[in-house]
Amino acid sequence: MPELPEVEALAGFLRNHAVGAVVGRIDVAALSVLKTFDPPITDLQGRDVTGASRYGKHLALECGELSLITHLSRGGWLRWTDNPSSAPPKPGKGPLALRVHFFTPEGGTPAFDLTEAGTKKRLAVWVVRDPQEVPGIARLGPDALTVTEPEFAEILGSTTARIKNSLVDQSLLAGVGNAYSDEILHTAKLSPFATSRALSQEQVHALYETMRTVLTDAISRSLGQDAARLKGEKRAGMRVHARTGLPCPVCGDTVREVSFVEKSFQYCPTCQTGGKILADRRMSRLLK
Repeated sequence: MPELPEVEALAGFLRNHAVGAVVGRIDVAALSVLKTFDPPITDLQGRDVTGASRYGKHLALECGELSLITHLSRGGWLRWTDNPSSAPPKPGKGPLALRVHFFTPEGGTPAFDLTEAGTKKRLAVWVVRDPQEVPGIARLGPDALTVTEPEFAEILGSTTARIKNSLVDQSLLAGVGNAYSDEILHTAKLSPFATSRALSQEQVHALYETMRTVLTDAISRSLGQDAARLKGEKRAGMRVHARTGLPCPVCGDTVREVSFVEKSFQYCPTCQTGGKILADRRMSRLLK
């Protein structure tokens, strides 16, 4: 799933490539992605693109008083092309969900595609006058890049949830997902199963600083990248996430995994849990 650094980079990409253009034809290839009907998506046509922003893991294309909000979910992505097909796509064929055409001041006719891989279609698009009309945005907690350390400490002190769950709970903290929470906890040398409110003041401080460092480093690697290269940049920067069975780059121990029904997370026992192997519920059920 694209998280704060990738969505921030996509917003930057759109600011560089789409702002100043006029929205042209909009092709809806999958009606299920549209979560609003008033105003209709056709109201965006003919409007100037005035900006692009990020709200947590939501991407906003601003067109005057209207915004096109996208949540890419787990399998979604934005693909930019300078030479899009002039023929409207056939609904229900392939990964394409939505195509937005533009007319640039230089005479170009680029477009971006919103695509979604896999069979579980969760990519969502809203056309709104106020981003707060999107339920997921209205529920967001403070952004992970702008939250202050006292606010962060108060958030963690308010919950008995495991720290891994607290970092990815968008109502507590906006922008961090499964991948970067793995990286943040590994760098901070904290167990994913640690209780949030039980962390010491020193641990909270270290976690806050680590979170900011990991996210800002990821953004600095991603900004200016072509949208097509962002996924590869994300994978290249990971030390434990999606590296099950490989050596930890810090200590050399084997990166371990805890699996759930639809997701998993990775950690290093030596760096994070004092050598303890965390219980993998899915594997435990298979062995029974």
